[in-house]
Amino acid sequence: MIDGADLTARRVNRRGLATRENMLEAALRALATGDPAAVSANRIAKEVGATWGAVKYQFGDIDGLWAAVLHRTAERRGSLPAANPAAPLRDRVAATIETMFTGLTARDSRAIESLRAALPRDRGELERLYPRTSAELSSWLGSWTAACEQAFADLDVDPDRVREVASFLPGAMRGIVSEQQLGTYSDLEAARRGLTNAIVAYLEGSRNP
Repeated sequence: MIDGADLTARRVNRRGLATRENMLEAALRALATGDPAAVSANRIAKEVGATWGAVKYQFGDIDGLWAAVLHRTAERRGSLPAANPAAPLRDRVAATIETMFTGLTARDSRAIESLRAALPRDRGELERLYPRTSAELSSWLGSWTAACEQAFADLDVDPDRVREVASFLPGAMRGIVSEQQLGTYSDLEAARRGLTNAIVAYLEGSRNP
C-alpha cells in the first residue's frame, strides 16, 4: 500500500522530470535557430518560462545543462545501419554517408553546431571551463569510431584506414550539408557519390590480393 508521503514524492518527481524535459527541449529549440544569443542560460530559462535558479536546480550549472543537451541528442541520434554480412563494401559506405547526411540536416544537429560554435576552441580551455560538456563531446568520438569499426569489421579492409575514414568523414559531411543549407549550384548527390567512390577505393586498396 502506498502512503500519502510516497504518493506526493512520486508526483513531485514526475513534475521534476517533466520540467527537466521541457528545459532540454527549450534549449534545443533555441540553439537550432542559429541565433548566437541562444547560447545563454537566461535565454533558455526564458524560453521555458522559468528562472535561472530553476535551471540550476535541474542541471547544476551551465556546463551541466550543455552536457545534458548533448547527451539527449546522442540518445536520439540514429545508429549506423547494421552491417549485413551479404552487403558489399560500396553499399555499406553509401548507407553510412546517407545516414550521416540525414542526421546532419535534423534540428538536433543544427542545435549542436550552434552550441559548439559558442564553446572554446582550445581543448584545454574547454575542459577547464566545461568539463562535463567536454567529456560528453569526447565520448562521441569513441562511439563513432567504434561504430565504424563494427560496420566494416567482417570485411578484409585495414582497420587503420577505417579509423582514418571515421576521423575525416564527419567534417566532410558537414561541408556537404553546409552547401545545401547555404544554397549551391553544386550537385550534392554527385558529391555524395564521389565521396562514396573515394572511400571505397581507399578501403579496397588495403585489401589483401
